[in-house]
Amino acid sequence: MAKPTRKTDNWKSKNWYSVISPELLGTVNVGKTITSNPDNLIGRVVETTLGDVTRDFSKQNIKLKLKISRIGGDSAHTKFMGHQLTQDYLRSLVKRRSSVIDSNIDVTTSDGYKVRVKPTCFTLKRAHLEQIEGMRKQMNHIIIDRAKTLNFNQFMEQAFNGKLSSIIYKETKKIYPLRRVEIRKTEVKREAAAS
Repeated sequence: MAKPTRKTDNWKSKNWYSVISPELLGTVNVGKTITSNPDNLIGRVVETTLGDVTRDFSKQNIKLKLKISRIGGDSAHTKFMGHQLTQDYLRSLVKRRSSVIDSNIDVTTSDGYKVRVKPTCFTLKRAHLEQIEGMRKQMNHIIIDRAKTLNFNQFMEQAFNGKLSSIIYKETKKIYPLRRVEIRKTEVKREAAAS
């Protein structure tokens, strides 16, 4: 009769690593991940909310995408890859008999990062096509100008804290009355050469 073999427990060979947010978000612990080989962690994408990172729960509607870039000890350090507003929050902003103006623009920050920015305007009443085109053009112009003068960390901070949205709101409401402006999504397309 054959001697029974002993099964090995794969969990015993695995280690836990703390996921650390990038400097842009304050290098705080955002969670834990497990692996048997630390090299497998590099490139892994972690999703969290800005509310969890900053402990400000009014920012729970902002989802962050972080990519693990390096391992140091039992810590997995990340890079910022983008953010997005939750769908339920965006749906709550849409009202009847009003226009939603979306835009999609690639900008380069002063330190060489290429970022895709997707702003959205919500009007008080339904706007005509000429007004919509004018508002979209104004949004794009403001975002390009801000990106040229700010580095990546400053630009993303303004996108998170609403300062970029308020600048767009103040300038664009001259064309047509607005109810709200949001930066719906950002994606890092290319990092600076030195990174």
